[in-house]
Amino acid sequence: MRMGAVGLAVKAAMVAASALGALVAASGTATARPELVGIAGDYSPGTIVVKTGERKLYLVLDGTHAMRYTVGVGKAGRQWAGTTKIDGKYKYPAWAPPAAVKRDKPNIPDVIAGGSPQNPMGVAAMTLAGGEYAIHGTNVPGSVGGFVSYGCIRMLNPDITDLYERVSIGTTVVVTR
Repeated sequence: MRMGAVGLAVKAAMVAASALGALVAASGTATARPELVGIAGDYSPGTIVVKTGERKLYLVLDGTHAMRYTVGVGKAGRQWAGTTKIDGKYKYPAWAPPAAVKRDKPNIPDVIAGGSPQNPMGVAAMTLAGGEYAIHGTNVPGSVGGFVSYGCIRMLNPDITDLYERVSIGTTVVVTR
């Protein structure tokens, strides 16, 4: 029996997730780890689905499987929902705080260099069309899993690195509550 491209992608994701899980168990250190899970819904393969209420991001592999990552999402009053696309991909991006952040934290620099420990974007960022939001890493790993951002989707640096390699500019992103 021949396996189609989708089947091979799911199998490769399962092998990668299993190997990553073994590495985490062997190290004894709590680290990032995407999980292969079932997913319901009418999403095309390759779609990113962010469920803010769960604080989870799903990369849809096929009609029933997805890679799941834990994320930090918008705090109260900063959450949003909708459909957009990835319009840029950046490794170690510089960051200029949006107006809302500058209002709340007026002493924050106008630009923080990429790679700086103070840069909230971590090791990579994927900007979302139509706004000031991104899916990005973080230099504050304890913030992942909470309602913590101004609307961005925050991931552990190993997780954003994994997702960054799996998706391209133009990928559909669906954010739900």
